Amino acid sequence: MNLILIVGSGAVGKMTVGQELMKITDYRLFHNHMMIEPVIDIMGKFDGALVTKLREDIMDAFMKTSYPGMIFTLMWAFDLESDWNYVKSLAEKFEATGGTVYCVELIADRAVRIERNKTENRLKNKASKRNLVLSEARMLREETKYRLISREGEIPFENYIRIDNSDLEPEVVARMIKNRFGLPDQSRAELMNRMKLEEVREDELPLLHEMQVKSFMPLYEKYHDDGSPAIESLERIKKRAERPNRKYYFVVKDGARVGGINVGHNDPEEKHVSFISPLFILPEYQNKGYGYVAIMKAFELYPDVTTWKLDTIKEEPANCHLYEKCGFVRVGEEKVINERMTLIDYELKR
Repeated sequence: MNLILIVGSGAVGKMTVGQELMKITDYRLFHNHMMIEPVIDIMGKFDGALVTKLREDIMDAFMKTSYPGMIFTLMWAFDLESDWNYVKSLAEKFEATGGTVYCVELIADRAVRIERNKTENRLKNKASKRNLVLSEARMLREETKYRLISREGEIPFENYIRIDNSDLEPEVVARMIKNRFGLPDQSRAELMNRMKLEEVREDELPLLHEMQVKSFMPLYEKYHDDGSPAIESLERIKKRAERPNRKYYFVVKDGARVGGINVGHNDPEEKHVSFISPLFILPEYQNKGYGYVAIMKAFELYPDVTTWKLDTIKEEPANCHLYEKCGFVRVGEEKVINERMTLIDYELKR
């Protein structure tokens, strides 16, 4: 797992640049005040040892996720041996996973930083900075007591960049970092971490039925096919759910049910061939990549399945594109349902 370490003086923009970088990559932001503020709120004062312990716990847990890396912000005092030791321990932790450390040093004029110390985003995320008189005094004390800007060649990381962001917007700086280190574009890793399939209980089948009707009704009104899931009865859904080798799941994102999927086979003994029928996402959540992630999650739940099958409407190119993006290929002959609609079969071998 990789580490993007953003360092610099107080109010230079470390957190804000990290926020923008998180928007365009799959890296997650862990800015230094995420642990400082709760400790101050609970303990009534800053406790460095406790903050460090909590940071370590968060990082250890984060390393078990599927994210490619973390963005971490730090005010590095280059004249303090303890800060050097801490940065070294951070680097070793991430490098031990086979990851790479990228270091970004931000610098900005004092006048600029004094103004940034008052910004809404900073005060929203850092309660300890809201007393502007005190926070400005602390900031000035820190930069006179410690050396917060590195000397040339001092930072030991091979992947290092210094940026004077006095006159640069945070999104511009984030793009510079992304391009300098060749960081990949944001993928579906974020959705994969925030979504899951949750098995539907028997008492939840009426809710699933309502969601299915709502999701498929626009297609039914367009094609008026007799086999549409929009007009499927609750009793039929219950019978399908009773089969030993068929399961319904809610598609869940951030705790909200955004759709549903049925996975399985009518043959209770079949373990290697499985159907997806139906899969639906509620209208208000469509075109966000949720269907793709639901299929990927189904693959994860059934690792022994070697052949996946489904069908879809030929006249709906977005649906065809989704399944083909998941790796499905068209098989068999087309089935004409009516003058408006044709079904095509898809299959995926794993």
